[in-house]
Amino acid sequence: QVQLVESRGGLVQAGGSLRLSCAASGSISSINFMAWYRQASGKQREMVAVITRGGSTSYADSVKDRFTISRDNAKNTVYLQMDSLKPEDTAVYYCYANWGRYSTDAWGQGTQVTVSS
Repeated sequence: QVQLVESRGGLVQAGGSLRLSCAASGSISSINFMAWYRQASGKQREMVAVITRGGSTSYADSVKDRFTISRDNAKNTVYLQMDSLKPEDTAVYYCYANWGRYSTDAWGQGTQVTVSS
């Protein structure tokens, strides 16, 4: 099993920055990759950023060059640095881990990020 606990989000003005963190526990060594997703009100959940076991990263076009996903292996923590935030980034952000030989999903509890214009 893998458990994920996210930091609290918050309210930030457009153009501002915010960093989310996600602490993983449990079967850490079985994690294949981790990601951040978000879900805006009335919309489907979408992938924001992914980081693989090898450290490769990829981003949704909408956040490329503004968001950065990273990890601290010593702390079993993944971060999402969000810069140049826009009102359309307002959403509930979820940490995600794919783990084990059967690619099992694990989700964090979600944290609200609100960007005011």
